[in-house]
Amino acid sequence: MPEVLIIGAGLSGLIAAQELTRLDHDVLIVDKGRSPGGRLATRRIDDATLDHGAQFFTVRDPGFSAQVEHWLTDGVVTEWCRGFGEPDGYPRYRAEGGMNRLARHLSRGIDIVTGVRAQATIAGSDGWTVTYDGANREPDDAVAVIATPPVPQSLEILDAGPVRLDEEHHALRSLRYHKVIALLMTTDRRPDLGPTGARQTPGDPDFSFIADNHVKGISASPALTFHVAHQRSDELWEASNHELVEHLLPLACEAVGLSSTDVGTAQIKKWRYSGPVEPWPDRCAVVAASPGPLVLAGDAFGGPKIEGAYLSGLAAATAVASLLG
Repeated sequence: MPEVLIIGAGLSGLIAAQELTRLDHDVLIVDKGRSPGGRLATRRIDDATLDHGAQFFTVRDPGFSAQVEHWLTDGVVTEWCRGFGEPDGYPRYRAEGGMNRLARHLSRGIDIVTGVRAQATIAGSDGWTVTYDGANREPDDAVAVIATPPVPQSLEILDAGPVRLDEEHHALRSLRYHKVIALLMTTDRRPDLGPTGARQTPGDPDFSFIADNHVKGISASPALTFHVAHQRSDELWEASNHELVEHLLPLACEAVGLSSTDVGTAQIKKWRYSGPVEPWPDRCAVVAASPGPLVLAGDAFGGPKIEGAYLSGLAAATAVASLLG
């Protein structure tokens, strides 16, 4: 039986596992996906490689900065640029070979079970039992649980237990997330997106970010990722993937000066929980200390994006280790 069971193998879960393992705690991660990473997501289309979740990350926190220096030394990440228009002095980092490479690096030495969806956290006499949808895995017992999925999904798992939230944490039910639709396409020629191969336009009604993964340095051939703006993603969310390609492809071609004949393959990826509208003020939430620590973490806590996810995973591990003594 693991001492700590972590639900979710995104960045927060992986960082929490790494830290707890370093502190000599026995850890198991379970994840509903086919492989670790969450929004550290990279897809292959023919001979092209595309990041379709998180595109890059920046560094502000000194502790995260020290960790990034280790990743740079290990050759896992590299600096992409210092701004997608006029340089602003802040490095934007990418992972070598695609953002999922970072997840694979952090997975080393960690016991991870994929393809299982957590259903409920049930309190026992001296810890928690985590049950799963379907019959492909028996329940796991653990002294402590860290849940790192998007908060609405984590609360579904707690409610099924049921685990009651106290007054301090009841507001977690009000957390809202932005939706993002990603359009991915391979092309026969490279559009002009400037020396960085990317364009960040938060005020654009259609696309908030566009990147050529070839210029970015992760794809053998031109392959574009378009992140649809939040409001437009929300408006189009219920459309089928076929309808989305039909609607978005002409807009994407116009945005980068291509014609439809330049496009090879086009695919859609939907991110229902791309990031919190307003993050929770703390780095994690200890929603129960008995019968063992039960902690929520993720990029909704204390700040969004990759840095926020990293710091939340670290905070969750620290909280659990302290409560376990």
